[in-house]
Amino acid sequence: MKHLLLFFLLLPGLAFAQVADNFTDGNFTTNPVWSGDVASFLVTAQQLQSNGPAVTGTQLALSTPCQAVTGTVWEFWANLRLATSSGNLADVWLMASQSDLKATNNSGYFVRLGGTDDEVSLFRKDSTRTAVLVIDGLNGTLSSSTNNLVRVRVTRTTANRWTLERDLAGTRTFVAEAAQPIDATYQRSVAMGVALTYSSTNGRNFYFDDFAVTDATAPLLVRAVPFDARQVDVAFNEGVATPSATLVSNYRLQSGAAPVSVTPSATNPAVVRLAFAADFPAQSVVEVRNVADLYGNVAAGPLTAAFTALPVAPAVGDLLISEIFADETPPVSPTSPQSEYVEIYNRSATKTLSLRGVRLGKGSTATVAVFADTAKLLPGQYAVVCGSTRVPQFVGYGKVYGPTNFPSLSNGGDQLILRGRDGRTLFEVTYSDSWYRDARKKDGGWSLEMIDANNYCGGAENWIASTDASGGTPGRANSVRATNADATAPTLLRAVAIDALTIRAYFSEKLDSVTAATIGRYVLTPTATITRAAPVGPDFRQVDLTLSAALLPSRPATLTVQTATDCAGNASGALQSATFALPEAGVAGDVVFNELLFNPRVSAVRFVELINRSNKFIDLQRWQLGNLKPDGSVDVDLLSTGPLVLAPNQIMAFSTSTAILTSQYPTSSDATNLVQLSSLPTFPDASTALLFDSRGIEIDRFMYSKDLHLSLLSTQEGVSLERIRTNGPTLGSNFHSAAGAVGYATPGRPNSQAQDAAGGNQDWTVTPEVFTPDDDGQADFATLNYHLDATGYAASVTVYDALGRLTRRLTRNETLPTTGFIQWDGIDDRGHKAAVGYYILLVELFRPSGGEKREYKKTVVLGARF
Repeated sequence: MKHLLLFFLLLPGLAFAQVADNFTDGNFTTNPVWSGDVASFLVTAQQLQSNGPAVTGTQLALSTPCQAVTGTVWEFWANLRLATSSGNLADVWLMASQSDLKATNNSGYFVRLGGTDDEVSLFRKDSTRTAVLVIDGLNGTLSSSTNNLVRVRVTRTTANRWTLERDLAGTRTFVAEAAQPIDATYQRSVAMGVALTYSSTNGRNFYFDDFAVTDATAPLLVRAVPFDARQVDVAFNEGVATPSATLVSNYRLQSGAAPVSVTPSATNPAVVRLAFAADFPAQSVVEVRNVADLYGNVAAGPLTAAFTALPVAPAVGDLLISEIFADETPPVSPTSPQSEYVEIYNRSATKTLSLRGVRLGKGSTATVAVFADTAKLLPGQYAVVCGSTRVPQFVGYGKVYGPTNFPSLSNGGDQLILRGRDGRTLFEVTYSDSWYRDARKKDGGWSLEMIDANNYCGGAENWIASTDASGGTPGRANSVRATNADATAPTLLRAVAIDALTIRAYFSEKLDSVTAATIGRYVLTPTATITRAAPVGPDFRQVDLTLSAALLPSRPATLTVQTATDCAGNASGALQSATFALPEAGVAGDVVFNELLFNPRVSAVRFVELINRSNKFIDLQRWQLGNLKPDGSVDVDLLSTGPLVLAPNQIMAFSTSTAILTSQYPTSSDATNLVQLSSLPTFPDASTALLFDSRGIEIDRFMYSKDLHLSLLSTQEGVSLERIRTNGPTLGSNFHSAAGAVGYATPGRPNSQAQDAAGGNQDWTVTPEVFTPDDDGQADFATLNYHLDATGYAASVTVYDALGRLTRRLTRNETLPTTGFIQWDGIDDRGHKAAVGYYILLVELFRPSGGEKREYKKTVVLGARF
């Protein structure tokens, strides 16, 4: 047997390689080094012999480092010169997780010689558990009481198939056990060796020789497991050697990408980690070439392993809400969904998105629906999200999630927000039922679908009602999908001083939050230092600017934005500006009703317009519009929950739909002065409109009725009442029907019937001297303006034609303020338009306290346009 050569192959950078020891050197302490109970073993006649104490139940162990695992052959010679039993046996460990073979939590594989059945068998040890038979050898194989000679060979293929062979003559005429099981439980080893158990008379009766561990097979690539978006762990079936295993050129993806670094595992020699410069696509294949195992066997390759990229947390623009089904009744067809839902979409072509901790909620409530840790979306995949009890209704549509606290979707409109686990806003949409663009579909049963997913920041222009016959496309591509790119740059709408040190800039669309935070994009005049620019989520249409010095109340300043970039990348031109000032509290009469439309056309909306006639900047936040009801109660609605500042002489019109308002009055409205409210008081044909400040104090009231309208109108529908004199009283006499030439209303624009010029300095003047009551917005009525020298006068004003015939009694003994005007719209006492010609306005002025009487005559011409 001593023809065997002792070899110990050392590879660069490795401490141990293949193992062989036939003890011809007379020791077991070098080449290789055995450790453990070294005092209880010796080498006798070039064989390893036990030399333990004569104590029953003694356990001895001796091990040597060995990392061989698969594609390996283990061979040894043994002679147990004793009768084997459960208390007299030898375990030859082929693979052990610890060098201390007696450790109770050791794991691996060993060959048992002897035992109760006097056999040669292969066992697997799973930590502290009882050993498990892998190959049950033939009973009675080792039946001698004095000479149990055997040579054992165990083979483990790279496919983890085990073969156990024996030769009871100690030569190499092996007989294999019939069983050849597959067992891949353990893929790592640190040691091999022998462990003995014996009674008191057998301490010197165990002999071993010719240990040989041979690995002649090249390493195999077992798997590739992504560690993160750019790193992947490559695992071999056995330990691999430096430097070949860490050479960057030995690895690549089939896509052509090469790693930037290769790092061996500190705990497992069979694993290396590859790092790449870019994120992995959804599916990848790694190729390996010219990697050697610990024993010099080289795998020329290519070896390949496919892997799927790990789900990653969604970034902005990855995860979208692509469909909204807010109104399920009436159903379009029997197959239509019967519950609210939203559809989410993974816009990425390469990333699998982890939805772990992603939150779906509304801007109006803190309650959110949270996706489960296991939720994910593949690249380009859709999923339906609905209430937790409604999931069965949607399983036929594909992937569906039913998180707890799914938000109730308002039919008229709502703000929906997707936030990441870290709280970042991933997607926001504030939809409205006007987005359907179809009055029939708006009534229910149809979903709103996003047109172009690449224009995910878009609002109303990128959404429309579904065109699918079932009313929607849950879980699949939208029926309305089309290219609809955003090519419009953002504009600065206005700036508002939130407080003395904070300015809020409002923009027309969502901004890129990174560039919007650049302080250098903003300039304040008069000069003031801006110390911080903070985009306001979740929609990023506002930016809060922090100042180093406090603003003074109602001192106008100008904010200039050098450039603004929307989230689609469109950049505005330079130097957009807006004037603002720190607002002050308004008092009664500062802000007044300027225009009122209480009788809108069919399918149109009412509106109320206010004007600030003070020299103060006034914040309308939490101010209320009200309507006095017949029972004395007041129906009120908030003008704004956030800052909304009216500058001196600025007008602002409020309605429930700015889109409808601008479509009804396309040439006479100004969108920059229109504000959309969720609700507005229902103003009947005759009532009192009220305006309250944030403390509930009345600021103005307007007692109106349809009788204030020009009687010549063919219809009053869609015709507003406009204030004539800004500084005049909020009385019916100071309002007139809007001109037909401008479409019968001017929401957000100066009034068509405004007449703030009071005329000359005489006591009584007529403006204009020639008027044409044809409702064209040009000199539609005449005003008799007056300035009195004292209070307490009462007046009667009568209109006569050129022949002295009574035409119209304008006032009768009406008490007058010291300044004001009286209006004549060209209508006679019968409600007919007076004839073209000259007219005399007879003013009879009487002062009861002093008995003073005065009389004035003024001439006016009622004309006509030809």
